[in-house]
Amino acid sequence: MNIIITGAGGGLGCYLASAALNRGHKVYAAVHSSKRISPMMVELKKAYGDRLSVLEMDVSKADSIRKAAHRMEQKGVVLDGIINNAAIMTEREKTIEDLNIDEVLRSFEVNTVGPMRVVQELLPLLYQGERQSIINISSEAGTIINAFPTNYAYSMSKAALNMFSERLREFLREKEIQVYAVHPGWMRTNMGGTDAPADPADIAAGILDIMERKKIIYSKIAFIDATGRPMPL
Repeated sequence: MNIIITGAGGGLGCYLASAALNRGHKVYAAVHSSKRISPMMVELKKAYGDRLSVLEMDVSKADSIRKAAHRMEQKGVVLDGIINNAAIMTEREKTIEDLNIDEVLRSFEVNTVGPMRVVQELLPLLYQGERQSIINISSEAGTIINAFPTNYAYSMSKAALNMFSERLREFLREKEIQVYAVHPGWMRTNMGGTDAPADPADIAAGILDIMERKKIIYSKIAFIDATGRPMPL
């Protein structure tokens, strides 16, 4: 499979790239800046060479996504999978009185509109692939019952991402392109912190199993966890 992963400069994105490469896939690691990639991504590039392509893509900027998509098209790239992993979490502890609305808008730009733009620009390349998948990395923070009492920006943007995933799933159903919004759980990454219980390597393996259709998923909606179980809205 040829898979593009956004937000691959560090965190879960790196683990997803590592898992995909280890299984023999070709990975296009989309990073915000090639100057700001983690040591893990540097080592992956050394180990896997041409099977890992690192490309700059700022998902908050339509022009950046369009340029990256155009470069891939020019090189004749055909995609089998898209993982929208890039995300930000800001204003987490702010109440409505102190909330910076500009940061809320920025969160939507990255966490919701970013994946929409990525899919919009890359669908022509995905249509040419085989057993295609689109995975949007979401969060239980985007649910009504499990959201934090604050964390407006992140929770609202992820709830909107879940709705986008559901609508996209219906749109692509006849083409047999699977679409899921995946809650990865609380992981030991920069965003999750060192106290988190889950190993991101295990989460990445579960998400790759979903992409490779190794799991039978019974969920009636697009929102699931990394094991394939349905998540509540």
